[in-house]
Amino acid sequence: MAAGFAIAGAAQAAADVDVVIIGAGAAGLAAGHALKAGGRRAVLLEARGRIGGRAFTDTSLGPAYDAGAMFIHWAETNPWVEIARELGVPTAPESWGGGFRAYADGRPMQDSDRRRRREAFRQIDRRLETDAIGKRDLSVAQLLGDLGPDMAPVASSGLLLSIGEESDRISARDYQRLWSGEDLIVPSGYGALVARHGAGLDIRLNQPVEEIRWDGPVVAVTTASGTLTARACIVTVPVGVLKAGAIRFVPALPTQTQGALAGLQMGALTKIALKTEGDRFGVEPGTTLIEAGKPEEMISFDMYPDGKDIVIGYCGGDFARKLSQAGTQAARDHATGLLARMVGEDFRETVKACSFPAWWTDPYAKGSYSVCAPGHDGAREALARPIGGKLLIAGEATAGGGAMTVGGATLAGRAAAATLLKLKA
Repeated sequence: MAAGFAIAGAAQAAADVDVVIIGAGAAGLAAGHALKAGGRRAVLLEARGRIGGRAFTDTSLGPAYDAGAMFIHWAETNPWVEIARELGVPTAPESWGGGFRAYADGRPMQDSDRRRRREAFRQIDRRLETDAIGKRDLSVAQLLGDLGPDMAPVASSGLLLSIGEESDRISARDYQRLWSGEDLIVPSGYGALVARHGAGLDIRLNQPVEEIRWDGPVVAVTTASGTLTARACIVTVPVGVLKAGAIRFVPALPTQTQGALAGLQMGALTKIALKTEGDRFGVEPGTTLIEAGKPEEMISFDMYPDGKDIVIGYCGGDFARKLSQAGTQAARDHATGLLARMVGEDFRETVKACSFPAWWTDPYAKGSYSVCAPGHDGAREALARPIGGKLLIAGEATAGGGAMTVGGATLAGRAAAATLLKLKA
């Protein structure tokens, strides 16, 4: 048994393994590899029947698409560029193919309205690049408030497709911190790449954790299969799952940790994938069609990406939550109806199936990724602090400027493992 973990004064207590990692998404895999390289025995308990978490390449429609994470963001420093290279998985620059077409209520948007929208979108970056935030951690909505009731919703609507949340619930300061850079895609699937990265780790699938008891000399983690003890535990489940109380902590998490969780919520970026056959109505593969007649219900369609017989719709915020709760058929009907107005009523006949990941209602996600609430810009850092010498929470929510990304989750998982490896008995 490997030693070296500071566990509340009981570093020599008997345990089944050195570390139990809850979750086999990007953060869990990163922590597992780092601990293995450090000579520690780690077991990953994953609630789903697959590896990858919110990085998932869906093949249920035939043509593959990434139902969750899609881009290797800030590729200049993102660890997944090197991981892909080591695994021999090609990456490629982001490409928009056939360009953009904007619509309002299914009709082509007038040029004057398109110019107005472009100018509104520029306002977010302009204001974040200045000192407009000041000493208070404002919401993005407050930052844009002086644009007026007509322009402010338009300016913030783009956040529904990037952050997946309403602008009055997004910390402007946290948003300002997010890293940027070149974006790459993984033609064979980002989720498939993440799943491959799990090779060589002790991962146990279909093991939703019910309880984590950390008041003794070891951590006891209970699933329906029984209880596993460890000298330490890294919890990498999404913030939404933690906030829902799906895992019982005994004793309860410290007040500081609960306060950090209270300052974070889950966005609802959602994809609707339609399998199509036949006529493409003159639409070039890779064209983006955006329905923006109602800013709060904005939805973007990626038409026939890479020439595949598939159309992928993107929406976010409260509108996406309502669709998620309504279910797959409602999502299919809504997307199909919009596209029929955009490209022609015969589009309905080309739709053969629908995949609707609906992360907001997924019990093992409870949303797309973490969003920091206004006034809580220190929540990510606070959530990452070690708990009682034996618990750590890690994931995209604790990744600082890398939040909301697979790369950030990976860095957070590595950091959590490094913290444990540095602790000495």
